[in-house]
Amino acid sequence: MPRDPLIGLVGKPSAGKSSTLNSLTDASSKVGNFPFTTIDPQRAIGYLQIDCACTRYNLTDKCKPNYGSCDNGRRSVPIELLDVAGLVPGAHEGKGLGNKFLDDLRHADALIHVVDASGTTDAEGKVTRGYDPSVDIAWLRSEIVAWIRGNLMTKWGSIKRRHIAVKATAVETLQNQFSGYGSTSAVVARTLDKLGLKEPLEEWSDETIDRVVNAFTDEKFPTVIALNKIDHPDADKNIAKIAKQQDPNSIVLCSAISEIFLRKMAKQGYIRYTEGSEFVDTREDLIADGDPDGGGLKELDEKNRNRIENLKDMVLYRFGSTGVVHVLTKAAEILGLVPVFPVRNIATFGSGGVGEGMGSNKGVFRDCVLVKKGSTVGDVARKVMGDAPIAYIEGAGGLRVAEDQLVAVGKNDILSFKVGK
Repeated sequence: MPRDPLIGLVGKPSAGKSSTLNSLTDASSKVGNFPFTTIDPQRAIGYLQIDCACTRYNLTDKCKPNYGSCDNGRRSVPIELLDVAGLVPGAHEGKGLGNKFLDDLRHADALIHVVDASGTTDAEGKVTRGYDPSVDIAWLRSEIVAWIRGNLMTKWGSIKRRHIAVKATAVETLQNQFSGYGSTSAVVARTLDKLGLKEPLEEWSDETIDRVVNAFTDEKFPTVIALNKIDHPDADKNIAKIAKQQDPNSIVLCSAISEIFLRKMAKQGYIRYTEGSEFVDTREDLIADGDPDGGGLKELDEKNRNRIENLKDMVLYRFGSTGVVHVLTKAAEILGLVPVFPVRNIATFGSGGVGEGMGSNKGVFRDCVLVKKGSTVGDVARKVMGDAPIAYIEGAGGLRVAEDQLVAVGKNDILSFKVGK
């Protein structure tokens, strides 16, 4: 069965990786049956914000997810995160927790590289000033490339001889070598297609092998660069430099510590704040807007009031948000994740039987699963139903859909699976 997508968080010590992970997994504002859960010391559940299908049918007031939440059509969907520890220069040579770092890394479908944009921590996470964080981005990639290339080259002679003897394709031979990194034949095929290589594998030069390893790294480990600590005065020049070196579509500016603080204050009843928003309302703000009760919020002391005003100026108004919510959104975007809504009753979008009406208090669109771009209706069926025999599958409007049809946002993304032979 297709497994759930897994997003790995990497970053050197003191870059803010733990704060970012905490801000992504804080479920204090979530409702439903899926509180924040630590699966094991390295795995946790984060929440990806998507547009829920309930908005298409004006059913936002009836939407009651089994997991996560839905607030007026903005749905928070659980997604698994992996804290990949041990990132230090020389990881591919076994330095630090290098071997464990790379072993954990291979399970991830995409990476979020948390980078200290302030330049106040050096390569090993020690306090400094004026460090160039673009170096961190370069050596994370170089560690992964060196790891994969080193493993490949130690047995390249044997690989070539076997390739010729069994008359394998380049995809088959490379997949045998790359499967340990969580690769698939489709990933290898896309890698080679992008390179358009003409020469057979047994004639590849060292330069060609380098190109293949680099292209495979891009395909297997697409990476979001989360430039953290953007409120620090030294961050601007570093952000400008990195933006010239990296694909702008891979960069998200964020302040994880600001997000954690805002959620904490909101939970304690001092402010009104929606995750991912640029707006924060205090009791004084709401009274000034005409609410004599100040929204029932508590009054802030001077220290926290000043901190919130500074946070508004330095982060929210300047960058549009703390950026934390957009980190997961960007990771889902580079993976091409598609939300699919399995329902039992395609007429009412409920989880009950035919007699369940639109007004049922059980709610609509109770479940949502995330599948990768290019997934078929059959892939979703296996993910949701396992080995259960499927008689037929219905889509929105009660129309039957074939298992080989692709799913996409707004197309074959509401499905009802009918069990039988």
